[in-house]
Amino acid sequence: MGKVIYVGGKPVMDYVTATMMQLTESDEVSIKARGRAISKAVDCAEIVRNRFVPDSEISGIETDTDELEDDSGGKRNVSSITIEMRR
Repeated sequence: MGKVIYVGGKPVMDYVTATMMQLTESDEVSIKARGRAISKAVDCAEIVRNRFVPDSEISGIETDTDELEDDSGGKRNVSSITIEMRR
């Protein structure tokens, strides 16, 4: 597997640029996100695939639920996604 891009609070084009750079260095990259950043990860993959690297494809999508501890000591579930891309 290639490099992993973790999606967070930056603008989506920052992650698009990072993904494109990794796809030029290797033929595979993973885009990972949790919670509200999931939509940004999907946008990133689609922008790369449709606009900048048309010979790339989404080779797999995995969803999961992570259990995190909140500030008050309780547990909460947060959804996560991993999008595998390859050229």
